Amino acid sequence: QRHFAESGGGSVQAGGSLRLSCAAIGFPVESSTLGWFRQAPGKEREGVAAITSHGDKTFYKDSVKDRFTISRNNAGNTVYLQMANLKPEDTAVYYCAADRTVVATMSPLRPSSYPYWGQGIQVTVSS
Repeated sequence: QRHFAESGGGSVQAGGSLRLSCAAIGFPVESSTLGWFRQAPGKEREGVAAITSHGDKTFYKDSVKDRFTISRNNAGNTVYLQMANLKPEDTAVYYCAADRTVVATMSPLRPSSYPYWGQGIQVTVSS
């Protein structure tokens, strides 16, 4: 079952920017913690950023702090990831995810905290 529609991925050169969007399908996300994750070839899926239901708290992987910004539009049922100063090591398939419980609020960057996932979108950064 598809829970999200992701868009905005693509290929950019190092130093470039991309904005990922993720629209929920069939369920409201206003009470959900939302997260962005990524998985590079041969590596485990890792948490990149997360945002609480009211948008009052955000969480980031150390290597993307000051470069990535997560935001949400509850009215539009959408979460965004603005990525700037992209680096080749940011190359991965990016996924959005949602959790309606308190689990993700306790471990917001842990993939296992999220039961609802998008199908992923490719981001490729060339040097």
